[in-house]
Amino acid sequence: MSSHSSDSTQRGIDNAAQAADQAVKSTQRAASGTLDSLSQGVKDLRDQASPLLNRAAEQASDLAHRSMEAAREGSQKIREQARHASDSTLGYIRHEPVKSILFAAAAGAALMALVSMMSRSRSRD
Repeated sequence: MSSHSSDSTQRGIDNAAQAADQAVKSTQRAASGTLDSLSQGVKDLRDQASPLLNRAAEQASDLAHRSMEAAREGSQKIREQARHASDSTLGYIRHEPVKSILFAAAAGAALMALVSMMSRSRSRD
C-alpha cells in the first residue's frame, strides 16, 4: 500500500468528516427552526390567553363588587325594618300602655313556664 492508498483513505476520512459536519449543521438548523416555531406557538398562546385572563379578573372583580353592594343593601333593609318595628312598638306602648304591660306580663309568664318545664324534664333524665 503506497501513498496512493493512504491518500485515498485520507480523502475518505475527510469526506466522512465533512458529511458528519454537514449533518450536525443540518440538525442544528432543524432544531433551531423547531425551537423558533415552539417559541412562536407559546407567544401566540400567551397573547390569546392574556385577554381571557383579564376578562376573568374583571368579571371576578365585578361579581365581588355586586356582592358587597347587595350585602350593603340587605343590611340597610334590615336596619329599616328593625327601626320600623321599634317605632311601631313604641307607638303601640304610648297608645295602649295597660295592654302593653299585660302582654309583657303574659309573655314573661309563658317564658317562665317554658323554662320551668324544660328544667324539670332535664332533671328527670
